Amino acid sequence: MDFAQKALKRVAVSGLIISIVAGAAGWKIAKESAEQETVNLALEVSQSIVSHFDIVNASIDNLAVRAQQATDNLVLDWFDIAELYDKDGVKISESITAAGELIETALPHHEKPSYQQASYQSLTLNDGNWALRTFVPIKNNGHIWGYLEGVRMVPEWQRADIRNFSLLLALISAGAAWLCALVIYPLILILNKENQHYIEKIKQSNIDMMYAMGKAIALRDSDTGAHNYRVAWIASELAEAYGLDNEAMKALILGSYLHDIGKIAISDKILLKPGKLSEDEMAVMKTHVQEGVVMVDGIAWLSDAKTVIEAHHEKWDGSGYPHRLVGKAIPISARIFAIADVFDALCSKRPYKEPFSYDKALSIIQESQGSHFDPSLVALFEGLAKGFYSTISIADEASCRTLMSNKIDKYFYNTK
Repeated sequence: MDFAQKALKRVAVSGLIISIVAGAAGWKIAKESAEQETVNLALEVSQSIVSHFDIVNASIDNLAVRAQQATDNLVLDWFDIAELYDKDGVKISESITAAGELIETALPHHEKPSYQQASYQSLTLNDGNWALRTFVPIKNNGHIWGYLEGVRMVPEWQRADIRNFSLLLALISAGAAWLCALVIYPLILILNKENQHYIEKIKQSNIDMMYAMGKAIALRDSDTGAHNYRVAWIASELAEAYGLDNEAMKALILGSYLHDIGKIAISDKILLKPGKLSEDEMAVMKTHVQEGVVMVDGIAWLSDAKTVIEAHHEKWDGSGYPHRLVGKAIPISARIFAIADVFDALCSKRPYKEPFSYDKALSIIQESQGSHFDPSLVALFEGLAKGFYSTISIADEASCRTLMSNKIDKYFYNTK
């Protein structure tokens, strides 16, 4: 799935999530708004009725009558259940509608009233009905005179209004999300395209840096540079047959091309000596491995090359250097490269030798399995060696670079 499809999918999912969240938030806001509105009206109505019937100033003889008139009026226009208590929590009067009688037993029991401030409960009953229960202290000259409690069933029309408000908010939010997407999505694609362009430029700069370092190695070693191209190509072909994944292939190509980068640190006196190196000189020459590791260490893009650089002189039987690793302790990329490196050296013309024939080069590789090389990789190499030889024996430096460039295009630029 390409970036455009991923971006579109994420925008769509985001719009859906925003709609759901907005709907839930709309329901919560509308519900709380309806509750608060109901409570505010309950307070207003309750205070108005209490004031109208002047209950707080009623005499003992007519208190019950006025209290009943008050609760009757409250259920007439507002509550389904209205109860009036004195300051000690003793019920004075109660009025109830038919709807109130149906829900009265479903309401949770509460203790005698003794609260100081108005409050309410939002109740969802077992039958799915929604009820609001208000608690209103009645005060006279700053002191509690009594308590008025009312229960109101939230009517279906009000619940429908809340649902409609929630749906509307969800639709508006979804519409806003999709409208933003219509505006932002093309911009995302444009910015991503620009970003990819910059990434490709950076990647190309890195590749150019790798080529420049390879040329520096070749110039120091009096080589044409074709060797680095050839061994990187042979190693990647063998690695493909082995089944290395893409990331491992990138590391192998980098390491193969830069395997001798440490030779830059070796003096010309030793590096370019025409004859055989002394024991001390050979010890210095071997330090090119550690020098190479130091050169790429800390450079993020080249750090993956370190495995091949550090282990390409290790041998299967442990007689290699610098760590004398044995068998599969040698990283697979270094084991693969070792075969490619030696085979190309055998098949190439050097100042001190002519190129070996295919049969001679292959026989040396075969004889070295179990000592220098991984036997299983040699068995795999045998089926590919003829093709390698046919290609590199006639390829000039430009052709060799093309072979390696094709591998770089495949593993460094192919993002599918």
